[in-house]
Amino acid sequence: MNEKRVKRISMEIQKVISNAVYHGLRDPRIDSLKTGITDVDVTNDLSFAYVYISIIGDEEEKKETLKGFENARGYLKKLIGEEVDLRHIPQLIFKLDESQERGMHIEKLIDEIRSDE
Repeated sequence: MNEKRVKRISMEIQKVISNAVYHGLRDPRIDSLKTGITDVDVTNDLSFAYVYISIIGDEEEKKETLKGFENARGYLKKLIGEEVDLRHIPQLIFKLDESQERGMHIEKLIDEIRSDE
């Protein structure tokens, strides 16, 4: 499949899911103020979409939020089908994106080193 098309579809799916998080999902486990969709990677055959979610909170909150997304999978696929022009909607796979937390941890370590000098 054309790489540009796959990237465009990934961005469209990310937009649909992000809008749903902020406006459409009513699951109490998904807090729109603490949750963000950082990326979506669609496979070349458009059969899977890996949705990377950044969640602010402790481990229990992260688990519950991911369960909320698993529960909303059907609704999100329906929204994607309505808003993105595809014959087949990819299977959504939700993954926790901890890159922001790792970045903050690294910044904290760098600050500690600088303050020790």
